[in-house]
Amino acid sequence: MHILVIEDNPEILKNIYGFFEPLGYTLDSALNGFAGLAQAAEGDYDVIILDVLLPGLDGFQLCHRLRKELRIKTPVLMLTARDTIEDRVEGFDNGADDYLIKPFSFIELDARLKALIRRSRDQYFKGTLSLGPLLVDPENHEVLREGVHIELTPTGHKLLRILLHESPNVVKKRTLEHEIWGDNMPNSDALKTHIHTLRQALDKPFNQPMLKTVPSIGYRLVKPDE
Repeated sequence: MHILVIEDNPEILKNIYGFFEPLGYTLDSALNGFAGLAQAAEGDYDVIILDVLLPGLDGFQLCHRLRKELRIKTPVLMLTARDTIEDRVEGFDNGADDYLIKPFSFIELDARLKALIRRSRDQYFKGTLSLGPLLVDPENHEVLREGVHIELTPTGHKLLRILLHESPNVVKKRTLEHEIWGDNMPNSDALKTHIHTLRQALDKPFNQPMLKTVPSIGYRLVKPDE
């Protein structure tokens, strides 16, 4: 799990590191709102722990910009001493996924973060997905383009669903590798090989490609005319 902690209290930050690093998690941190926003935009995180009372840009403003301006969907847990119903509603209205009041149990924080990540990843696999002439039924593992049935490998299905869910945004190579293999990637060319196989099935029989490579960054899925 890769966590971004945006928190200006050094003692709380120290305790978060002290609890999560021995569990094998990777943590990055920012001490103010503007630095946190920049790191969230540039990094590849599974979840964000976000304090509300931050210097520069408060947690509500940060989360709002994260969702509305940057279109980043990384799960956000707000961690704060502000415990009124109004505060919680404001947090959710600005895009937070969960809310935990200080002081808190680290065991509960860990459980909530894991639940957020599970729910986030489940979004890739629920409901029928479509993009232009492409139709994907995750539950039945069926893919149609222009009414033509497309056969994919299990890894191809998973890659396509992730790309389709994020379309038209670019999905970083590292993100795809982590979603497919976690920390146990088979070899350095594995993703490239599976993308090639997916492209052959998805695009080769048709006039216009939908799977685009963004050099040195990742891949994106677009409508054929884009």
